[in-house]
Amino acid sequence: MSWSATVRYSMEPAPEGLAFVQDLMNTISAGKPRTSDLLANPADARTWLAQALAQWSRSTGTPAAGIELGPDDHEELRVFRDELRRTAGQDSDDALPPLHTAAVALQLGGNGQVRPEPRGAGWRRVAALALIEVFQAQRAGTWQRLKLCRNERCGTAFFDRSRNNSGVWHDVKICGNAANLRAYRARQRVQSAS
Repeated sequence: MSWSATVRYSMEPAPEGLAFVQDLMNTISAGKPRTSDLLANPADARTWLAQALAQWSRSTGTPAAGIELGPDDHEELRVFRDELRRTAGQDSDDALPPLHTAAVALQLGGNGQVRPEPRGAGWRRVAALALIEVFQAQRAGTWQRLKLCRNERCGTAFFDRSRNNSGVWHDVKICGNAANLRAYRARQRVQSAS
């Protein structure tokens, strides 16, 4: 099993639990040809979530808590996904109003380790899990590497593995070359018109 939303765009997943966030962000309808939105209806959202939670559990070594989505949870989950997508790759200390709040409990284990535990039900629990992973990625310095492809026709979330974190395309051959060719042709038209 793999990250179903991310793999359909032929991308390598982000490391560890951040891949859950990337997969949630990649449930959008994108690519060429267009893929379906995996949160478009309750049945598709439940299928995606079951697969993503199982993969998250394997990736992190943490038992997956069963999360049941209610009949309208897919709509709220889509809103949360879109807010995550707007903030992807941002690493700023700007004091902006919070977009989402999620309930999280801190649990002290017998080994002295404190770990965050998502709370809530339905989409709220999914949001709590995703925000825990974003927080941990911020602390590890990897959150700013989760970006959206600059190609507006694409918009898939990718993990930038470049040495200096300068990647802008999920795949240079697919999106980068096409965008660079369009820019080159536009410059040629301007030069020939003058």
